Amino acid sequence: MPKGYWVSVYRTISDPEKLAAYDELAAAAVKAGGGRTLSLGSRVEAYDAGIAERTVLVEFDSFEQAVAARESAAYQEALVALSDGVERDFRIVEGSD
Repeated sequence: MPKGYWVSVYRTISDPEKLAAYDELAAAAVKAGGGRTLSLGSRVEAYDAGIAERTVLVEFDSFEQAVAARESAAYQEALVALSDGVERDFRIVEGSD
């Protein structure tokens, strides 16, 4: 069964305090949902129209698990804390194997 991944690229961070509150809540939601954070703001080399800001990669055992974690009450609470503190591109992708 292919794995699922959260890929989040931050275009701008306008409120670091909101991001810090989100980080704490999101980490707990990811763990509860069975996710593993593979990269959290690590080094980025961006090409073409890429953005070299903060990038986060989270792995789940399946695409369905990744979607369920995103829709969980715990993660929704994290999103409320984040609100308008950042502008980001968030997507869930299915692995190829």
